[in-house]
Amino acid sequence: MATWNSRGLRGSFLEEMINKTNDIYKQNNLALIQKIPTPITPININPDNKQITLAYFEKKSTVDYIGAVQGIPVCFDAKECKTDSFPIHNIHEHQVEFMQDFIRQEGIAFIIIYYVKRECYYYLSFDEIKTYYDRAMTGGRKSISFDELVDTHFFNRKGNVLVPYLDMIQSVELSD
Repeated sequence: MATWNSRGLRGSFLEEMINKTNDIYKQNNLALIQKIPTPITPININPDNKQITLAYFEKKSTVDYIGAVQGIPVCFDAKECKTDSFPIHNIHEHQVEFMQDFIRQEGIAFIIIYYVKRECYYYLSFDEIKTYYDRAMTGGRKSISFDELVDTHFFNRKGNVLVPYLDMIQSVELSD
């Protein structure tokens, strides 16, 4: 049984930016994407401010976001990285399995990584996820080096769209 504490707030900056982006996409009828809450059971609650200080996860989460883009099912996770090396252990086996099953149902699955120091986003396609994950699980490198990432999968804010991942879906997934 996994427990939750203040570490559970990691990635909250990225998620807030994605949530604002999703609002814009919805307002413009481009996509309907929802944040999937992770069910928790509180153990300790601070009586002064009523904040949860310790909890456990009721079940394994799948991905952070799920929805549809112009009729195409989409699911993705959001990860922040403070260094130039993204640890594979931040991608869990049940997430990889869920994404793989999602793709079998003709959906699109990916991860958005925000590189904090570089202030840039990376669109990690499922093919890349699978390659790096399998490499780590078979005794290879246990992280993804910034230098080995595909140049065309990096992106930045575009006008009022803070995390323009629809552009990446268009160029990476639908360009074939």
